[in-house]
Amino acid sequence: MLKANGKKYAAELIGTMVLVFMGCGSAVFLGAATGGGHLAVALAFGLSIVAMAYVIGNVSGCHINPAVSLAAWLDKRIKLVDFCGYVVSQVIGAIAGAGLLWLVSDIAGVDHTGALGTNAVANAGGIGGAFLVEVILTFIFVLVILGVTADKNKGSVAGIVIGLSLTFVHIVGIPLTGTSVNPARSIGPAIFAGGQALTDLWVFIAAPLVGAALAVLVYKVVKDKAVAK
Repeated sequence: MLKANGKKYAAELIGTMVLVFMGCGSAVFLGAATGGGHLAVALAFGLSIVAMAYVIGNVSGCHINPAVSLAAWLDKRIKLVDFCGYVVSQVIGAIAGAGLLWLVSDIAGVDHTGALGTNAVANAGGIGGAFLVEVILTFIFVLVILGVTADKNKGSVAGIVIGLSLTFVHIVGIPLTGTSVNPARSIGPAIFAGGQALTDLWVFIAAPLVGAALAVLVYKVVKDKAVAK
């Protein structure tokens, strides 16, 4: 049991590290000020999910996101001990990914975001706007995950669907908050960037968790009605 859990947690750590390095790295090295840069960053996050889903999906389910793990626990798909283990592993992985990104960025002398791809509230109209944006985007993202992973017959395409879903929420969210929908993804870069990123970090921890919880509630209602029919 311990060995099996260890493999799952290691998989989540590695997957989250890759997501943060590649996703935030695309923003750091390419920038997202232009339309092309915006789309490239969105695709980098989405493709990271697709790649990791087919590498670690059969080990841990490839959550690589505390909000997704919260939804899985609330929907009784994983136990509390795994939820805790997943979240700890994801945060460690995000910090490791951000650390590697900070190192490469420092050596190359390039950071088009000026803050290691951290999230921000200013372009969304402040804390309230940013919170609402992140709740909505996470709700959509997690609702898709709950639906596509509920049917084992869709297992072969689930990674692609989830990756594309992460891409489209980034397309909307990048101009507003930089798109979190993932507390770990926000924690890692903020630790290295410091300053305002750390001040605003609570928004990008709390809002995705709220959005995930709402997605579970709505999914349960939809699922129960479907079963009743």
